[in-house]
Amino acid sequence: MKAEKDYLQDALMTFNGGNWYSWKKYDDNGNRIPNDQRMNYECVISIKDGATVPTKAEVDAKIAEIKQAEIDEEANRVSAKEKLIDLGLSETQMKALFG
Repeated sequence: MKAEKDYLQDALMTFNGGNWYSWKKYDDNGNRIPNDQRMNYECVISIKDGATVPTKAEVDAKIAEIKQAEIDEEANRVSAKEKLIDLGLSETQMKALFG
């Protein structure tokens, strides 16, 4: 089963030159945050001098941008295959090109 893509981390890596963040281990009351509950926007902390945590709106916008780029890439792939078929490539040739 394919793991779900971690769009939050993909988006966070685009800010501050990458490798600038980590996750809180304790909440504001000093309680340990379980590992399976830490990887969300509310637990993001900066670990790099000069790096600032982007706003939730900025991160959400970057996630939407990443998702749209994936949709566009797949649409371009489908379009390219259709054009090649229209030019006369066989299914065997298409598999050789695209797997």
